[in-house]
Order: sequence, then C-alpha cells, then structure tokens
Amino acid sequence: MPFSQEARTRLEADAAEIVTRYPRSRSALLPLLHLVQAEEGYVSADGVAFCAAQLGLTEAEVTAVATFYTMYKRHPAGEYHVGVCTNTLCAVMGGDAIFDSLTGHLGVGHNETTPDGAISLEHIECNAACIYAPVVMVNWEFFDNMTPAAARQLVDDLRSGQEVMPPRGPRHLCTFREASRILAGLPDGQAADGPAAGAPDLVGLKIARERGWTAPDGTRGPAQDSAEEAPR
Repeated sequence: MPFSQEARTRLEADAAEIVTRYPRSRSALLPLLHLVQAEEGYVSADGVAFCAAQLGLTEAEVTAVATFYTMYKRHPAGEYHVGVCTNTLCAVMGGDAIFDSLTGHLGVGHNETTPDGAISLEHIECNAACIYAPVVMVNWEFFDNMTPAAARQLVDDLRSGQEVMPPRGPRHLCTFREASRILAGLPDGQAADGPAAGAPDLVGLKIARERGWTAPDGTRGPAQDSAEEAPR
C-alpha cells in the first residue's frame, strides 16, 4: 500500500534532515532505507521508490542495496526481531541449540515471522560480544549467556507484553520499527542509558591496573631510536 500523504510529508521532512548530513546525497541511502523500514516494518516497493525519489537514484539502484544488506527486510518483520548468533564461538557454546529450540517453540524458521506478527527469527553473524556467548539479540540489543530455556522464556515474555530489559544498554527495549528509526540517525535519547560495559568487558582494564600497565603515550623510546639508526 502506498504511503499516505501524512506519512509521506513526515518522511520527507525526516529524509531532508538526514540528507543534509552527507556531502553527497546518495550517501544517505542506508539511513533512508532504515527510515522507510521504520514506517512499515520492512522496505516495501513504495519505500524503495521513496528513497529513489529523494536521492535522484533509480529504483534498481536502491533495490540492489536493500537486497544486499540483511538488516533490511523485504517482507513485514515482527515487532521484536530475535537474532540468534550462530557464528563460531556462539555456536560452540550453544547457539545452534538455541536457534533450534526457538524454531520448534515458535513454529518459524530463519527469516520468518510468527503469525501474530510478534516475533521474527533469524540466524545472525558475529556481533562482537563473544565474551558473553552464546548471545541472542532483540532489536539489536544484547541478551547474554543465553540457554535454550532462557531464550524460550524471553520470547514468551515478549509475546505476552511483559517488560523485558536487556542486561546492557537502554532500559527500555524498543520495537523493531523504533530500532530502525534510531538506525536512520534519529535517536530516541536512550544512548547513554544502562551500564556502559559488563564485568567481562573490564577484565583487561582490571589486569592492566593491577600490573601498572599504561597505554603508549607517543613518546620516543630506545627501541624506536635503534630501529631508525639500524643500517638499511
């Protein structure tokens, strides 16, 4: 269904703000795709046409980008996008078992959405949280050290409307559409909420302090002088 006039007016205003941030307008394509995804929960044909018109691109050019990146959905996604990391470490630690458990529990597979529109399920690649493996993400917020039972409870809580808070990050778990709007570059004011890091993230800092290690300050040392003086 085409965007309503009210939606188009609102989107055009947001798009104009986003485009001004880039020296070349076509560089705004990725955030604009997130913007239209925030409107409908996926990148529709009308969303593609909107982005093309705003940036002076062809619809083929926009479609090529939208179909390349997995974060852009080509059919309606659920209110909560549940991504299970099944890359090497998470898989070894139980990621595959978590995904299989959720598939059976929800009755959907990879890149599918439950009939009630609440949950989308997806295999995802490494999200750089290996010290918390296995990791599940909900609308790109981390849920750490998961188990099949904990993952099933998580999706049940989401479907029942219970308040769910990620262990790290904002205290309010946004919807998939809200997350897409944030990724478009229109923040919700929660960026500084929640703990900045968990205990495993700080282990290296703790060891460095205990041993008196400091970061290089850029000053010259004997090793640098020797390297420069060596014959070539």
